[in-house]
Amino acid sequence: MNPQVGKLLMGVGALLLLIGVIVYLFNDKLNWLGRLPGDVRVEQENFRFYMPIATCVVLTVVINLVLWLIRRFF
Repeated sequence: MNPQVGKLLMGVGALLLLIGVIVYLFNDKLNWLGRLPGDVRVEQENFRFYMPIATCVVLTVVINLVLWLIRRFF
């Protein structure tokens, strides 16, 4: 296996660990995530449908900004 693949896997693992720690520590402050005004929620007697459109857009923008900053400085 290529050493670059090992470095990439370690970097992805470290990023996942960092995200996990943030979610664990700030769980009570992240309760708005998934309940934004653009999220679609339909609840009926025997049926539930949830489509987090606005949450996906916000997360995509944040992830793209972080990746842009990483590429810019490294």
